[in-house]
Amino acid sequence: MPLETSRLRRSLTIAGLPARATGRALALQARGLLGADRAALREQARAATAADTRATLGGLKGGALKLGQLLSTVDALFPADPDDSWQAALGALQERNPGLPFAEVAPVLAAELGPHWTSHFRSFDEEPAAAASIGQVHAATWSDGTPVAVKVQYPGVAEAIANDVRSLALALRATALVARGMAMPPLIAELRTRLGEELDYRTEGAHQQAFADAYADDRRYWVPPVLHASREVLVSRWMDGIGLAEVARDGRHDERDHLGAAYQHFFLTSPGRVGLLHTDPHPGNFRLLDDGRMGVLDFGSVLVMPGGLPPTFGGLIRAMTRTDPADVEHALRSGGFIAPGATLEVEKLIDYLAPFSEPARHDVFTFSRDWLRAQFGRVNDPRNPDFLVAMQLTIPAEQLFTHRLWLGLVGVLCGLGATVPVRPELEAHLPGFAPPAR
Repeated sequence: MPLETSRLRRSLTIAGLPARATGRALALQARGLLGADRAALREQARAATAADTRATLGGLKGGALKLGQLLSTVDALFPADPDDSWQAALGALQERNPGLPFAEVAPVLAAELGPHWTSHFRSFDEEPAAAASIGQVHAATWSDGTPVAVKVQYPGVAEAIANDVRSLALALRATALVARGMAMPPLIAELRTRLGEELDYRTEGAHQQAFADAYADDRRYWVPPVLHASREVLVSRWMDGIGLAEVARDGRHDERDHLGAAYQHFFLTSPGRVGLLHTDPHPGNFRLLDDGRMGVLDFGSVLVMPGGLPPTFGGLIRAMTRTDPADVEHALRSGGFIAPGATLEVEKLIDYLAPFSEPARHDVFTFSRDWLRAQFGRVNDPRNPDFLVAMQLTIPAEQLFTHRLWLGLVGVLCGLGATVPVRPELEAHLPGFAPPAR
């Protein structure tokens, strides 16, 4: 069926998720009172809610699916469940979303490649190989025999994205009533800009080719070169390999550590190497190739960084590894994390945010779901007396995606359960992190 674009219907569909979850909880209580096994009922309700979330966000696509994919990078924050239903549901949003029927996207191919678009290909698989938030991918063979991936944008997705952003803007304005220090309009403008860029595959193609050129013949990474890019169709070399989520689930310890180290190194070094930052860290965008290299996909969300990562970000991380309040406050103010004229109890903030700087304190650190869940359980607890201190921080709009990326990177490494070098990597590649030379 066609992609739903109505803002009202999309909002009502999303609103139905908590309503249905509440209904399951009430039914669970009623059946529990009648003597049913409450543990079994909870597992059934959890699995049903996870499956409902996957189906709803995957079906809506657009900004709703993008949100689900972001959540998949930090799925350890969800309540632990013995059967991993949440992890499975969110992981499916990375690579196993239902695509649209080919009849719905065929007109896009005709409009972008011409009425005789099939002449560009020796073969074309009408069944989508993957479906993402903005478009779906089909396997094909280019006219010269090259295996290719053809990304086709969903008809109407631009309207769906616009409606999702407007709905999100209203939700974030409501949040601002609590977190008054947060600058909502700049953050929404940044989000709208980034999502708008993803709608033009010509921009994505240029970014992908820049990465492909920079990593040509690299021994650790491979980026598929682009063969064709128009506004709504992108053709690039096909990539095989094992998805990062599959490695996290079934891979050996050495494979998870190898891929985790490559994953972290890529995000730390690519801004300086390419002048661009890949800002979509979810596991579906990364592959372990047969030769041991890490393959990188999907360059729709990319931040132009001609000077590399901002030193203020590295300075903040470095400051949080220490206990000197003056050093921490200086890093926060110079990075724009404290509003001019505002005061902050920095000592409390250091204690409150210390868990997030823990990996940076170690030469080698083992990331895990349990560790991440424990840290977020602590810092997101309003009963923590330092909670309100942290709520006074503000993230500058230009660093919105940098911080989202940092959170996603840590979440994915925890999902992998990878043991990787951290502090030496940060000192070598994160501007502002290494202590100044004396």
